[in-house]
Amino acid sequence: MEDKVSVVIPVHNAEKFIKDTVESVLSQEYDNIEIILCENKSTDSTLEILKEMSDPRIKVLNLTDVDNAADARNAGVKEADGRYIAFLDADDLWQKDKLKKQISFMREKNAEFCFTGYEFADENAKPLGKIVKVPATISYNEALKNTTIFTSTVAFDMSVLTKEQIKMLNVPSEDTALWWKLLRTGVKAYGLNENLVYYRRPSKSLSSNKIEAIKRIWKLYREQENLSLPKSIACFIGWAFRAVGRRI
Repeated sequence: MEDKVSVVIPVHNAEKFIKDTVESVLSQEYDNIEIILCENKSTDSTLEILKEMSDPRIKVLNLTDVDNAADARNAGVKEADGRYIAFLDADDLWQKDKLKKQISFMREKNAEFCFTGYEFADENAKPLGKIVKVPATISYNEALKNTTIFTSTVAFDMSVLTKEQIKMLNVPSEDTALWWKLLRTGVKAYGLNENLVYYRRPSKSLSSNKIEAIKRIWKLYREQENLSLPKSIACFIGWAFRAVGRRI
């Protein structure tokens, strides 16, 4: 029998996208799933949309005491009871064979932490033809210079890891901070180099987002990882080079 996969989705003001995102999970070729929707103080019609979802595999958490995506995702992880936990953002989409291929790959490699390739899509989920390839494995020092691990591609084997280990910190770029924390402690991350996820990007200018990303990554280097100034600069140069390469 298939081991259960718990799919944890933090949700905030996602009325435009959440139906398609959930449908991409329900349409998986892998059947034994639960979807944990972590609703976090939406001010649009998101909560009403979630309440209308009747599939028994869906669980909605109305998190009135949570203020950010990290804590919302942590609440979902706490409720999960699958052998595997997979992360998905509320506006991204999975290809229908994503879980089938990823779980098979994780079993083959005895992987406790796995990420996959993905493709950028526009706001309407139209693929843009820009596919991000991923390495077979990635170390801590490599990951400092290459943030290729994308949240909506990640899955964990919870027969090996603990929920405390995958708990996200309440810091900017909390997902990247988690990957680094795991890798720093010796957890091995395996990359499945197949395009299995669509990363939806807004149609508006991304200039302000890029500036914020630069601030976040620098803060992680200096305050979260406590890297020296020279090492922070070296890692930042590597990060910037690869970040640009993923987008052109």
